Amino acid sequence: MKNFDSRLNVSWWALRIGLGVAPIVAGIDKYFNKLVDWGMYLSPLATKLVPVSTPTFMHIVGIVEVVAGIVVLSRWTKLGSYVVMLWLFAIAANLLTTGMFYDLAVRDMELAIGAFALAQLTAVREGALGAREEKKALGRALAAY
Repeated sequence: MKNFDSRLNVSWWALRIGLGVAPIVAGIDKYFNKLVDWGMYLSPLATKLVPVSTPTFMHIVGIVEVVAGIVVLSRWTKLGSYVVMLWLFAIAANLLTTGMFYDLAVRDMELAIGAFALAQLTAVREGALGAREEKKALGRALAAY
């Protein structure tokens, strides 16, 4: 993993854990509202467009967030990171249409950029690990010859 510096590896793990665990925690809390009453963040525009009640919608959102977090923590980190990035952009757009919570919208945009960075770091990391495995396989093949 020489091509993927240990400092980048630490950064990758920090982003992976943060962007994996946070959606899981927030998603689970959509059922309990212990951290916050999540329904207050739903835009009036969204409440008109979605055909279900706010609590039901938040429960669906919770499921999506838990699944996205699990995917980030799985072997599909890059895919999960892109899903989290797009999800955070959608959350920010929702927050902007509330007419308030602009600070949270900015925060979610920054988190989305972090998710993009994780996807990019994962691509580089996978390339470095793949190159290392190819080199080992070539060495084994040459040794067998």
